Amino acid sequence: MIPAIFGCSGPELTADERAFFRDADPAGYILFGRNCENPAQLRALTDELRSLHGRERLLISIDQEGGRVARLRPPQWSSYPAGEAFDRLYALAPASAIEAARANAHAMALELSAMGITVDYHPPLDVRQDGAHDVIGDRSLGRNPMQVAAIGRALLDGLASGGVTGCIKHMPGHGRSNVDTHKEMPTVRASAEELESDLAPFRALNSALIGMTGHLLFPVWDAENPATLSATVIKDVIRGQIGFDGLLLTDDIDMEALDGTIPERSARAHAAGCDIVLNCWAKMDDMKGICEALPPMTEASSRRLDRALADTRIAPVIAEQQRDLLAKRDALLALSGEAA
Repeated sequence: MIPAIFGCSGPELTADERAFFRDADPAGYILFGRNCENPAQLRALTDELRSLHGRERLLISIDQEGGRVARLRPPQWSSYPAGEAFDRLYALAPASAIEAARANAHAMALELSAMGITVDYHPPLDVRQDGAHDVIGDRSLGRNPMQVAAIGRALLDGLASGGVTGCIKHMPGHGRSNVDTHKEMPTVRASAEELESDLAPFRALNSALIGMTGHLLFPVWDAENPATLSATVIKDVIRGQIGFDGLLLTDDIDMEALDGTIPERSARAHAAGCDIVLNCWAKMDDMKGICEALPPMTEASSRRLDRALADTRIAPVIAEQQRDLLAKRDALLALSGEAA
Protein backbone atom coordinates (compact mmCIF):
# COMPACT_ATOMS: atom_id res chain seq x y z
CA MET A 1 0.00 0.00 0.00
CA ILE A 2 1.28 3.47 -0.93
CA PRO A 3 1.09 5.97 1.97
CA ALA A 4 -0.86 8.51 -0.07
CA ILE A 5 -4.42 9.77 -0.42
CA PHE A 6 -5.37 10.67 -3.98
CA GLY A 7 -8.14 12.68 -5.61
CA CYS A 8 -10.37 11.68 -8.51
CA SER A 9 -10.90 13.89 -11.54
CA GLY A 10 -14.68 13.78 -11.85
CA PRO A 11 -17.98 12.16 -10.84
CA GLU A 12 -16.89 8.81 -12.31
CA LEU A 13 -13.50 7.12 -12.52
CA THR A 14 -11.80 7.25 -15.87
CA ALA A 15 -10.37 4.04 -17.30
CA ASP A 16 -6.85 5.34 -16.59
CA GLU A 17 -7.72 6.15 -12.97
CA ARG A 18 -9.34 2.77 -12.46
CA ALA A 19 -6.25 0.92 -13.68
CA PHE A 20 -3.83 3.19 -11.84
CA PHE A 21 -5.63 3.08 -8.50
CA ARG A 22 -5.92 -0.71 -8.64
CA ASP A 23 -2.19 -1.09 -9.20
CA ALA A 24 -0.98 1.70 -6.92
CA ASP A 25 -3.21 0.71 -3.97
CA PRO A 26 -3.20 4.10 -2.20
CA ALA A 27 -4.16 4.37 1.46
CA GLY A 28 -7.30 6.24 0.50
CA TYR A 29 -9.07 8.94 -1.48
CA ILE A 30 -10.34 12.50 -1.07
CA LEU A 31 -13.51 13.89 -2.65
CA PHE A 32 -14.28 17.42 -3.84
CA GLY A 33 -17.27 19.18 -5.33
CA ARG A 34 -16.20 17.96 -8.77
CA ASN A 35 -16.86 14.41 -7.60
CA CYS A 36 -20.25 15.03 -5.97
CA GLU A 37 -23.28 15.58 -8.23
CA ASN A 38 -26.05 13.76 -6.38
CA PRO A 39 -26.40 11.00 -3.75
CA ALA A 40 -26.85 8.09 -6.18
CA GLN A 41 -23.85 9.09 -8.29
CA LEU A 42 -21.62 9.71 -5.26
CA ARG A 43 -22.49 6.40 -3.61
CA ALA A 44 -21.76 4.61 -6.88
CA LEU A 45 -18.33 6.28 -7.00
CA THR A 46 -17.40 5.31 -3.44
CA ASP A 47 -18.72 1.77 -3.97
CA GLU A 48 -16.45 1.44 -7.00
CA LEU A 49 -13.43 2.69 -5.05
CA ARG A 50 -14.04 0.07 -2.38
CA SER A 51 -14.52 -2.64 -4.97
CA LEU A 52 -11.15 -1.81 -6.57
CA HIS A 53 -9.37 -2.80 -3.37
CA GLY A 54 -11.74 -5.26 -1.77
CA ARG A 55 -11.57 -3.27 1.48
CA GLU A 56 -14.93 -2.49 3.05
CA ARG A 57 -13.24 -0.11 5.48
CA LEU A 58 -11.48 2.14 2.99
CA LEU A 59 -10.35 5.68 3.81
CA ILE A 60 -12.66 7.79 1.63
CA SER A 61 -12.45 11.35 2.88
CA ILE A 62 -13.87 14.82 2.42
CA ASP A 63 -13.60 18.37 3.75
CA GLN A 64 -17.06 18.88 5.19
CA GLU A 65 -16.83 21.44 7.98
CA GLY A 66 -19.85 23.57 7.13
CA GLY A 67 -20.00 27.20 6.08
CA ARG A 68 -17.61 28.00 3.25
CA VAL A 69 -15.79 24.66 3.56
CA ALA A 70 -18.43 22.20 2.36
CA ARG A 71 -18.11 19.87 -0.61
CA LEU A 72 -21.66 18.52 -0.23
CA ARG A 73 -24.18 21.36 -0.52
CA PRO A 74 -27.91 21.96 -0.82
CA PRO A 75 -30.17 21.14 -2.51
CA GLN A 76 -28.75 17.63 -2.81
CA TRP A 77 -27.43 17.58 0.75
CA SER A 78 -28.08 19.40 4.02
CA SER A 79 -26.64 22.75 5.12
CA TYR A 80 -24.23 23.05 8.05
CA PRO A 81 -22.92 26.21 9.73
CA ALA A 82 -19.30 27.28 10.12
CA GLY A 83 -17.56 26.86 13.46
CA GLU A 84 -18.18 30.49 14.40
CA ALA A 85 -21.86 29.68 15.02
CA PHE A 86 -20.93 27.39 17.91
CA ASP A 87 -18.35 29.92 19.16
CA ARG A 88 -21.06 32.59 19.48
CA LEU A 89 -23.46 30.27 21.25
CA TYR A 90 -20.72 29.15 23.63
CA ALA A 91 -20.38 32.76 24.86
CA LEU A 92 -24.00 32.61 26.04
CA ALA A 93 -24.53 28.97 26.92
CA PRO A 94 -21.51 26.64 26.80
CA ALA A 95 -23.46 23.43 27.39
CA SER A 96 -25.93 24.32 24.63
CA ALA A 97 -23.08 25.05 22.22
CA ILE A 98 -21.48 21.70 22.92
CA GLU A 99 -24.78 19.87 22.44
CA ALA A 100 -25.53 21.79 19.23
CA ALA A 101 -22.09 20.92 17.84
CA ARG A 102 -22.53 17.26 18.70
CA ALA A 103 -25.98 17.08 17.07
CA ASN A 104 -24.68 18.93 13.99
CA ALA A 105 -21.76 16.53 13.54
CA HIS A 106 -23.91 13.46 14.13
CA ALA A 107 -26.37 14.57 11.44
CA MET A 108 -23.47 15.33 9.11
CA ALA A 109 -21.95 11.90 9.69
CA LEU A 110 -25.21 10.12 8.95
CA GLU A 111 -25.23 11.84 5.56
CA LEU A 112 -21.55 11.17 4.89
CA SER A 113 -21.68 7.49 5.86
CA ALA A 114 -24.65 6.95 3.56
CA MET A 115 -22.46 8.30 0.75
CA GLY A 116 -19.74 5.77 1.58
CA ILE A 117 -17.48 8.40 3.17
CA THR A 118 -15.54 7.23 6.21
CA VAL A 119 -13.35 10.23 7.16
CA ASP A 120 -14.15 13.93 7.51
CA TYR A 121 -11.33 16.50 7.81
CA HIS A 122 -13.06 18.16 10.72
CA PRO A 123 -12.73 19.74 13.27
CA PRO A 124 -10.14 22.51 12.91
CA LEU A 125 -8.64 23.13 16.36
CA ASP A 126 -6.88 26.32 15.27
CA VAL A 127 -7.29 29.02 17.93
CA ARG A 128 -8.54 32.22 16.31
CA GLN A 129 -6.22 35.21 16.58
CA ASP A 130 -7.11 38.84 15.98
CA GLY A 131 -5.35 40.29 12.95
CA ALA A 132 -4.59 36.90 11.35
CA HIS A 133 -5.44 36.00 7.76
CA ASP A 134 -9.02 34.82 7.33
CA VAL A 135 -7.97 31.49 5.77
CA ILE A 136 -9.13 30.12 9.15
CA GLY A 137 -11.38 32.97 10.29
CA ASP A 138 -14.97 31.85 10.84
CA ARG A 139 -13.93 28.22 10.55
CA SER A 140 -12.40 28.47 14.03
CA LEU A 141 -14.26 27.27 17.11
CA GLY A 142 -13.10 30.25 19.16
CA ARG A 143 -10.31 32.28 20.70
CA ASN A 144 -10.15 30.38 23.99
CA PRO A 145 -8.11 27.14 23.71
CA MET A 146 -10.23 25.15 26.14
CA GLN A 147 -13.42 26.27 24.43
CA VAL A 148 -11.99 25.12 21.10
CA ALA A 149 -11.14 21.77 22.66
CA ALA A 150 -14.60 21.37 24.22
CA ILE A 151 -16.47 22.09 20.98
CA GLY A 152 -13.93 20.06 19.01
CA ARG A 153 -14.50 17.05 21.23
CA ALA A 154 -18.26 17.34 20.70
CA LEU A 155 -17.72 17.41 16.92
CA LEU A 156 -15.48 14.32 17.03
CA ASP A 157 -18.00 12.49 19.19
CA GLY A 158 -20.88 13.44 16.90
CA LEU A 159 -19.05 12.25 13.81
CA ALA A 160 -18.18 8.97 15.53
CA SER A 161 -21.83 8.46 16.49
CA GLY A 162 -22.65 8.48 12.79
CA GLY A 163 -19.85 6.08 11.83
CA VAL A 164 -17.35 8.65 10.54
CA THR A 165 -13.85 9.35 11.88
CA GLY A 166 -12.92 13.00 12.34
CA CYS A 167 -9.51 14.58 11.86
CA ILE A 168 -8.04 17.31 14.06
CA LYS A 169 -6.22 20.01 12.12
CA HIS A 170 -3.91 21.85 11.46
CA MET A 171 -1.15 20.81 13.85
CA PRO A 172 0.64 22.49 15.53
CA GLY A 173 -1.82 25.37 14.93
CA HIS A 174 -2.91 27.54 12.00
CA GLY A 175 -4.62 30.38 13.86
CA ARG A 176 -1.69 32.83 13.67
CA SER A 177 -1.17 32.52 9.91
CA ASN A 178 -0.66 35.90 8.25
CA VAL A 179 -1.13 34.57 4.70
CA ASP A 180 -3.13 31.87 2.94
CA THR A 181 -1.09 28.66 2.78
CA HIS A 182 -2.80 27.80 -0.50
CA LYS A 183 -0.79 30.70 -1.98
CA GLU A 184 2.36 31.23 0.13
CA MET A 185 4.26 30.17 3.23
CA PRO A 186 3.29 31.79 6.54
CA THR A 187 6.00 32.43 9.11
CA VAL A 188 4.78 32.38 12.72
CA ARG A 189 7.23 34.31 14.87
CA ALA A 190 5.55 33.66 18.21
CA SER A 191 7.61 32.41 21.14
CA ALA A 192 7.35 28.90 22.54
CA GLU A 193 5.44 30.34 25.50
CA GLU A 194 2.94 32.10 23.24
CA LEU A 195 2.47 28.97 21.15
CA GLU A 196 1.40 27.00 24.22
CA SER A 197 -2.14 28.30 23.68
CA ASP A 198 -2.08 27.04 20.09
CA LEU A 199 -0.99 23.57 21.20
CA ALA A 200 -3.51 23.32 24.05
CA PRO A 201 -6.59 22.15 22.06
CA PHE A 202 -4.53 19.53 20.23
CA ARG A 203 -3.03 18.33 23.48
CA ALA A 204 -6.51 18.06 25.02
CA LEU A 205 -7.69 15.95 22.07
CA ASN A 206 -4.44 14.06 21.44
CA SER A 207 -6.30 10.74 21.48
CA ALA A 208 -8.00 11.62 18.18
CA LEU A 209 -7.51 8.89 15.61
CA ILE A 210 -6.44 11.15 12.71
CA GLY A 211 -4.61 14.47 12.60
CA MET A 212 -3.35 16.80 9.89
CA THR A 213 -0.28 19.02 9.74
CA GLY A 214 -0.19 22.65 8.63
CA HIS A 215 2.20 24.18 6.10
CA LEU A 216 3.52 26.89 8.41
CA LEU A 217 7.06 27.82 9.41
CA PHE A 218 7.72 28.11 13.16
CA PRO A 219 11.27 29.48 13.57
CA VAL A 220 11.20 28.89 17.32
CA TRP A 221 11.16 25.15 16.54
CA ASP A 222 12.63 24.87 13.03
CA ALA A 223 13.86 27.90 11.12
CA GLU A 224 14.16 26.09 7.78
CA ASN A 225 11.29 23.63 7.38
CA PRO A 226 7.52 24.13 7.69
CA ALA A 227 5.74 21.81 10.08
CA THR A 228 4.70 19.33 7.38
CA LEU A 229 8.32 18.86 6.29
CA SER A 230 9.98 19.21 9.70
CA ALA A 231 11.17 16.11 11.53
CA THR A 232 11.74 18.35 14.57
CA VAL A 233 8.19 19.68 14.65
CA ILE A 234 6.64 16.27 14.00
CA LYS A 235 8.77 14.37 16.52
CA ASP A 236 9.25 16.96 19.27
CA VAL A 237 6.05 19.00 19.01
CA ILE A 238 3.27 16.92 17.41
CA ARG A 239 4.30 13.51 18.70
CA GLY A 240 6.12 14.93 21.75
CA GLN A 241 4.58 18.03 23.32
CA ILE A 242 1.09 17.42 21.96
CA GLY A 243 1.36 13.66 22.50
CA PHE A 244 -0.52 12.74 19.33
CA ASP A 245 -0.11 9.08 18.34
CA GLY A 246 -2.81 8.81 15.69
CA LEU A 247 -2.58 8.68 11.90
CA LEU A 248 -0.76 11.84 10.78
CA LEU A 249 -1.62 13.25 7.35
CA THR A 250 -0.15 16.19 5.51
CA ASP A 251 -2.36 19.05 4.47
CA ASP A 252 -2.73 19.17 0.69
CA ILE A 253 0.81 18.66 -0.61
CA ASP A 254 -0.01 20.77 -3.69
CA MET A 255 -0.34 24.03 -1.76
CA GLU A 256 1.92 26.84 -2.89
CA ALA A 257 3.28 27.27 0.63
CA LEU A 258 5.63 24.39 -0.20
CA ASP A 259 8.38 24.35 -2.81
CA GLY A 260 9.85 21.61 -4.98
CA THR A 261 8.00 19.14 -7.17
CA ILE A 262 5.00 17.28 -5.79
CA PRO A 263 6.95 13.98 -5.53
CA GLU A 264 9.84 15.79 -3.80
CA ARG A 265 7.52 17.40 -1.26
CA SER A 266 5.84 14.06 -0.66
CA ALA A 267 9.13 12.28 -0.01
CA ARG A 268 10.25 15.02 2.39
CA ALA A 269 6.96 14.94 4.32
CA HIS A 270 7.07 11.16 4.67
CA ALA A 271 10.71 11.22 5.72
CA ALA A 272 9.90 13.90 8.32
CA GLY A 273 7.38 11.56 9.95
CA CYS A 274 3.99 12.03 8.29
CA ASP A 275 2.20 8.69 7.93
CA ILE A 276 0.34 9.65 4.75
CA VAL A 277 0.68 12.32 2.05
CA LEU A 278 -2.52 14.04 0.92
CA ASN A 279 -2.62 14.84 -2.80
CA CYS A 280 -5.88 16.37 -3.94
CA TRP A 281 -5.88 17.32 -7.58
CA ALA A 282 -6.00 14.04 -9.51
CA LYS A 283 -3.08 14.93 -11.79
CA MET A 284 -1.91 11.59 -13.10
CA ASP A 285 1.74 12.59 -13.53
CA ASP A 286 1.91 13.83 -9.93
CA MET A 287 0.24 10.72 -8.58
CA LYS A 288 2.59 8.45 -10.47
CA GLY A 289 5.54 10.51 -9.25
CA ILE A 290 4.37 10.19 -5.66
CA CYS A 291 4.17 6.41 -6.02
CA GLU A 292 7.76 6.37 -7.28
CA ALA A 293 8.96 8.70 -4.50
CA LEU A 294 7.35 6.98 -1.52
CA PRO A 295 8.18 3.61 0.05
CA PRO A 296 5.39 1.20 1.00
CA MET A 297 3.42 2.09 4.10
CA THR A 298 5.16 1.11 7.32
CA GLU A 299 3.69 -1.34 9.80
CA ALA A 300 3.24 1.44 12.35
CA SER A 301 1.33 3.58 9.86
CA SER A 302 -0.78 0.61 8.80
CA ARG A 303 -1.77 -0.03 12.40
CA ARG A 304 -2.76 3.61 12.83
CA LEU A 305 -4.81 3.47 9.63
CA ASP A 306 -6.60 0.30 10.73
CA ARG A 307 -7.35 1.82 14.12
CA ALA A 308 -8.68 5.01 12.52
CA LEU A 309 -11.14 3.06 10.36
CA ALA A 310 -12.13 0.34 12.83
CA ASP A 311 -15.42 1.91 13.92
CA THR A 312 -16.46 3.47 10.61
CA ARG A 313 -19.57 2.15 8.93
CA ILE A 314 -21.54 2.63 5.76
CA ALA A 315 -25.28 2.72 6.31
CA PRO A 316 -28.41 4.27 4.84
CA VAL A 317 -29.39 7.64 6.26
CA ILE A 318 -32.07 7.33 8.89
CA ALA A 319 -34.02 10.34 7.63
CA GLU A 320 -36.12 10.84 10.75
CA GLN A 321 -33.07 10.67 13.01
CA GLN A 322 -31.20 13.20 10.89
CA ARG A 323 -34.17 15.58 10.84
CA ASP A 324 -34.42 15.38 14.62
CA LEU A 325 -30.72 16.10 15.05
CA LEU A 326 -30.85 19.11 12.70
CA ALA A 327 -33.96 20.42 14.44
CA LYS A 328 -32.22 20.09 17.80
CA ARG A 329 -29.16 21.94 16.46
CA ASP A 330 -31.28 24.73 15.00
CA ALA A 331 -33.26 25.20 18.20
CA LEU A 332 -30.05 25.52 20.21
CA LEU A 333 -28.37 27.88 17.74
CA ALA A 334 -31.47 30.08 17.82
CA LEU A 335 -30.64 30.90 21.44
CA SER A 336 -27.87 33.17 20.12
CA GLY A 337 -29.76 34.35 17.05
CA GLU A 338 -27.83 31.98 14.80
CA ALA A 339 -29.33 30.16 11.85
CA ALA A 340 -27.83 27.15 10.07
